[in-house]
This record gives sequence, C-alpha cells and structure tokens, in this order.
Amino acid sequence: LMFSPRYCRSYWTFVVLFLVVLFHVDPAARAQEPRPLFVEGYTGKVSYVPGETVNLHVSTSASVFNVEIFRLGGEDKKVWAQEGIEGQVSNVPGNASSHGCEWPVSLEIPIPLDMQSGYYEVRLRASDRGGKYVQRNRRHAEGTCFFIVRSAQPGKDTRILLQLSTNTYNAYNNWGGFSLYGFHGAGGNQGHRVSFDRPPSSLYNNWERPFVQWAETHGYVLDFAANNDLEFHPELLSSYKLVLSLGHDEYWSAPMRDHLESYITEGGNVAFFSGNTCCWQIRNEAKGRASTCWKQNFHSDPVYQARKGNDLLSSLWSHHLVGRPENTLTGVGFLWGGYHRSHGQYMDGSGAYTVHRPEHWVFAGTSLKQKDVFGGKDSIVGYECDGCEMTWKEGLPFPTYQDGTPPSFQILGTAPARWHPDDCQWYDQWENGRAGNAVLGIYARGGTVFTCGSTDWSHGLTGKDPIVEQITRNVLNRLSE
Repeated sequence: LMFSPRYCRSYWTFVVLFLVVLFHVDPAARAQEPRPLFVEGYTGKVSYVPGETVNLHVSTSASVFNVEIFRLGGEDKKVWAQEGIEGQVSNVPGNASSHGCEWPVSLEIPIPLDMQSGYYEVRLRASDRGGKYVQRNRRHAEGTCFFIVRSAQPGKDTRILLQLSTNTYNAYNNWGGFSLYGFHGAGGNQGHRVSFDRPPSSLYNNWERPFVQWAETHGYVLDFAANNDLEFHPELLSSYKLVLSLGHDEYWSAPMRDHLESYITEGGNVAFFSGNTCCWQIRNEAKGRASTCWKQNFHSDPVYQARKGNDLLSSLWSHHLVGRPENTLTGVGFLWGGYHRSHGQYMDGSGAYTVHRPEHWVFAGTSLKQKDVFGGKDSIVGYECDGCEMTWKEGLPFPTYQDGTPPSFQILGTAPARWHPDDCQWYDQWENGRAGNAVLGIYARGGTVFTCGSTDWSHGLTGKDPIVEQITRNVLNRLSE
C-alpha cells in the first residue's frame, strides 16, 4: 500500500522509496560481510647463501597467516614452519609489474649455516570462518613463492652446478598486469621491464624439478644457483667442472654469457638439457631485481635510440644488429629451430630424435644405430627447440658454420622444428618458409659443451626411458670428472 502513487508526492518519490526498501541493508550487518580471503608474497632476493636472512614480504586479508618452507628435490622435505604471523594488506602500485610492490618485510627467516643448496618453496596459508552474519564458511587461501640457496662451500660436495632459469620465470610472470608477453598482459599489452619484487610465478616444476628428482634419486649431488648468479657471483663457476641448464632457459644478460663463455674457454664444461636457450638478451637493473627486454620492439630500446652500438640491444641474441648469436655459446639457436608439437607446428611429429652418429660417446651403452629414433614415447622433442643451419653429405648432417655454430660442433641427432609465422615475421632478415630442426650435438673449445636442443628432455627422465637415462648419465659422468 505504501508504494501506491497516491501516498507519494511525485513519481520520483515513489521510485526512491521503492529502491530504498529493495536495496537497504543494515550498515552494521554490511560491515560484517566477509571480504575476499587472499595471501601472497615474495622474497627479498632470488638466491641466498647460508648465514643470510630471507626477508619475506606478504600481503594478506587474513589477520594471521602461516608459513612452511620445503626443499623440492629428490623428495619434498619440510625445513621450516611458523604459525600465527600477523598479517596486513599492502597496496599494489600501478607499476608493480615493472618496478615492484615495495611491501614491508613481514618476516625474517635466518638460513642455517648447514642448509643444503637447493630450490625452496615458501608455502603461505591463511584461513578464516567467513562472515559474521552471512557466508559463514571455513575458508582457506594459499600462495607460494620461492628462493634458492647456494652452497656455503661451492664445489665441496659436488662438481656440478645447476643454474636455474629464474629470468625466464620472471619474464612470463604477469602478476600486476604485465610480463614480457602480450598474450596474457592487461589489455593484450606487452611489458618491457619486469621486477622480481612481486609475487612470482615459477616454471621449476615444468622441466627442472623432474630432472632434479631423477638426478638426486640416482645419487647425483647438485649445487644450485639462479640465472643472475652467473652475472653477480661469477666466482662460483671456478669451483665446478660442469654447469647445467635445464628446460626453458630463455633470457640471458651479456655478463652471464661473458662469464660462462670464459669458463668454457678455461676448460669448464656445460650441458644444455634445454631449448630456446639464451634466445633473448636482457639488461639487469636495480642490482638484479629487475630486467629489461624490448624484444620485437627493439627500435624503442634506448640503446637503439642512442646510436652508440647495439651489442647490448635487448632483442634476439641472433639479431643482426646484436651480432652475437646464441650458437656461439650453445652450438645451436632458435632461428634455426622453432616448435615441435607446439604452436601449431608439427603437431603430428614423433617427439623423437633421429640418431646420426651412434658411435659417439654420448650414445655409449644405448645400442643405438644410425637412423634409429628415441624419446618419442615421452615426446622429449617438444615445445621449443634450437638448431643450426645444416647441409647433408652422404646421408649425414653437417653444420654450415655460417650461423655462429662453433667449428668443432658435431650433429648427433635431429628432429624437425619450425617457427610459427606470427613469431618470426617481425624480423627483417627472416626467410619465409624456413624450416629447421631440434639439434642434439656437442663441441669443444677449451671445455666441452653438450646441447639437446629441446625444452622437453626431462620428460624422458620422468617416463624412465632407458636411452634418455643412459645418455643423461653419460653426459653427467663424463663432463663432471
């Protein structure tokens, strides 16, 4: 009856009264409605040594949160835990993706002097009971971040150093809205600077963790480091006989390359069980807490605009303006590789290598013969692949050595690979229709460098492929002697 127009002075009075009754909620009750529950954080550094302190920066809508830390290796091992840590919500700056969050330190965690080198996952957990009057549910929120512990005494327990692809993790992290890719950026936009000072995404579980699990369960001891430790702590290298790159090791700075190439020249060995390796040049900033890479938009890079030399241009290492193809380090490169069973390329491919030189020590104990294939069961050739320009003589492939591949490089195995047209047509020296290969090979220049030319080698270790396992043993054993 109260909504009858005769009780209202005007039509608009009627409308206002109706909306007030329809949408009115007691402000006291509204204040008790639960806000979204979340917890997320990041560490103040990517890698540490025992004796240092991990600064943990956490933002959460919960009043308290809990922390557990696990080493993810041959087995998951809990090494530290604390409950009831006071929580607070911190603001997210508009430029968090590129310049970080600047959240305060929530917790300081001392690293014991005897802490084992490895990859450590920080698991953040929060819970509540929802609202006072509505949504009264037991709610849980979880977040993760990570840090790496280097050895307190490099080389004491092992001759093998695994440097994790942490620059690639950061490049693909779109927390805050942007990464170095447009496909998942806000508004489809691609960033050119990414910060480690924000909740991370990690690719460790994709490729590196399966390799580490296999290695550690088979008696291999590994020391760990981050990508940028090759730039900021190059003294590490001299303590090891073999340096490993696993999976998707895509983003490298010039100092990283300089230091590793010097290591090889001086007799150190490197095994690239990885693909798309050292594809893009980055420039580290903020003491390694951020990196810049303009990629296809190299013309916007201040280095390009300064017209003072392009050796540090943050684009493809193989770009003719940079003039330092990744082949000179790894033996292979992405310009002569591409995709296999990915990005619409060779989607019916075998995922296997074809063997060309079975007499090489890399294949010792496998019983492989020329033109045999291996690895297809687990698709060890897949996703992103590196290769070299080749020519064929009497049924065998040989490098042309015109693309930067070292003169001593031998092609041991191949599988077809090809770029997606959308990825390559921006490059002004791209040859339309080019097809390449994933190339498994080796060269020597002071030390020895092995490369598998594929991101997905570790799939064969997960699948317990005896040939993949034997080749991996051959490389690890011989190059770490």
